[in-house]
Amino acid sequence: MDIWSWICELPDSNKWDESESPPTFQLVSSKPTKADSTQSIQLRAERTFGSNSEALVIFSVYVHGFHPCNAEKTLWVSDACPLTSDKPFLPLLLQLVQEIVSRSPTAHDSTCPRSQLQKLRPEPVAWVLDSHSPESLTSFFNLVFLTRLFWLCVCEAPSEVGSLYFHSLLTPHIELFSCNHHAHVLRTFLVSIGVDAELCFMRSLGYMLAKWLILRDVGVGLQTLTPVPKLGFSYATEAHGLWTLKAYAPVMATTMTRTRFKGQDKQYSAIEFEAKDSVLRYALAHQQLEAVIQFEYSVNFHDGYIQVSTRVSNLRFHIVKLGFANNDDMGMGCYIDERHFPSRIRVWVGPEIGSTYVASLTLGRSTENTEKEVKTQRTVKGNFGKMKIPSVKATIRQSTRTRTRNWRWDQDAQGNAAIFEAALCEDNGGTEVATRKPPISEDNKSGNGLRKRYAGANRVLSKSGGLVFAKDEYGERVEWRLSKEMEGSVLKWRIGGHIWLSYWPNERKSSYFETRCVEWCYEVDLPLIPSK
Repeated sequence: MDIWSWICELPDSNKWDESESPPTFQLVSSKPTKADSTQSIQLRAERTFGSNSEALVIFSVYVHGFHPCNAEKTLWVSDACPLTSDKPFLPLLLQLVQEIVSRSPTAHDSTCPRSQLQKLRPEPVAWVLDSHSPESLTSFFNLVFLTRLFWLCVCEAPSEVGSLYFHSLLTPHIELFSCNHHAHVLRTFLVSIGVDAELCFMRSLGYMLAKWLILRDVGVGLQTLTPVPKLGFSYATEAHGLWTLKAYAPVMATTMTRTRFKGQDKQYSAIEFEAKDSVLRYALAHQQLEAVIQFEYSVNFHDGYIQVSTRVSNLRFHIVKLGFANNDDMGMGCYIDERHFPSRIRVWVGPEIGSTYVASLTLGRSTENTEKEVKTQRTVKGNFGKMKIPSVKATIRQSTRTRTRNWRWDQDAQGNAAIFEAALCEDNGGTEVATRKPPISEDNKSGNGLRKRYAGANRVLSKSGGLVFAKDEYGERVEWRLSKEMEGSVLKWRIGGHIWLSYWPNERKSSYFETRCVEWCYEVDLPLIPSK
């Protein structure tokens, strides 16, 4: 499917034949077994003229062959695009992006100013068109157009249209929404439109992918793709002394590592478990991980070597709930505080694999040496009264007090890459949450120590369910010494993250739990150019 090339190859105003029917692009068609006519979704281009006789083209999305009466119906009409402009289809792309942003689902307690993004500036979108060839824009435009079609076909059309969209249009092209497709164009686009529009755009994509993953999980004919591609998007940039990796991942698209599901515990039947927790799992499916991994780096030039230093600037992980307040997408309200949380974080930074210019790596943090305080009390009691045999009793009491924290930090190395790792541990026993399952009591209620984890003064997560590590928590630097011969060059440096997300019951009574993980890795620039 190459919609963008078809649009770019439309005839100009002088060669447009009015006697012929409007150019039509068949998006998808299907003939149901018991239907008389073919069901289809089409994109049409029709030429018209403005008030000053300027040639314009208007695009429309039609559906045909659906009940009632199998009549043709218009779902959407674009703004007019001037054919004589140097960028005739900029208004089309800008309109599609604007309508996707304006339909962004509401994250609970979010301050994302969707209501203030009434109109995007055309300059960033125009710059994306100018900086990429038509061939490289093909996949990006398909992604934007399929996302806008989701809201048309699934939310604003009969259910048969939505079914055709999911089965015959979105599923065959689901790889468009993976990290490996059109990464460069989408990164340029997201950086250029600004972080507020970026959040809204990616939450719209996340909501659509959550619906597709739910349908695939419950088994409605979407199991043709095995395994599911790595859905979501991430990218890394270098600017102003910072390496930054941003990532968006629908929770259901991450890899499952541990769960209690479908009667894995013998005391519960699969049917009982499914019936009790189906609504909970539906609510958990409408979640998206939004991650920012940011390192601060500096370069110092010395006689005989170059020193590169870096430290954690910010690690931010938020699990946003995707839904709308006027329906049950938020888990019918009572599941608003049931969400996944980061339970283990592993990020790394270092030179590209196979590099030979690094002389040494110096870590900045020792392995944790837990402080223990041991208090011993000895008591001796004797009796030398009128008893014939004197008695002596000795009692020794010993208590140990250990100062621990909920998050255990470690620093390690693998080759020349520095690894920063944090693991969430339970208060009782200090067991890592990502590696265990919560205990179950006799009333089928999870007896974990992480209940009400978003409230109280001693909570280990923010009230909104997020997690932030900054310099005040983990500011130790790591250092590399490089060959002086690399001065004046721009090297490739690796930055990556491996994040574990866990769900343990918070407010609800349930035995369900799960742990998932997702990983990203990118190369960023390291300029070794002395300042003048």
